[in-house]
Amino acid sequence: QVQLVESGGGLVQPGGSLRLSCAASTSIASIYAMGWYRQAPGKQRELVALITDGGATNYAESVKGRFTISKDNAKNTVYLQIDTLKPEDTAVYYCKADRGYWGTYWGKGTLVTVSS
Repeated sequence: QVQLVESGGGLVQPGGSLRLSCAASTSIASIYAMGWYRQAPGKQRELVALITDGGATNYAESVKGRFTISKDNAKNTVYLQIDTLKPEDTAVYYCKADRGYWGTYWGKGTLVTVSS
């Protein structure tokens, strides 16, 4: 079992920045992939960014250049730095841990609202 707790969401003006955190209850060093997803009202959940156990990253086209995923294995935490926020980034942001054969785990999400 892996418990994930997201934090760092909030209300921010367009053009602003936020850093989201995802704290895991277990070591993330060997977790195959950790990802950030988001779900906007009335829309399906979508992948935002992914980081593998080896540190390789992947981003949705819509966020490339503005979002940066990183992790700190010593703190069992994954981060999502979000810059130049746009109103369309408003969503609940979820953290996901993919342990392959051993299962997939989700956090409960943190709400990001971009509005002036």
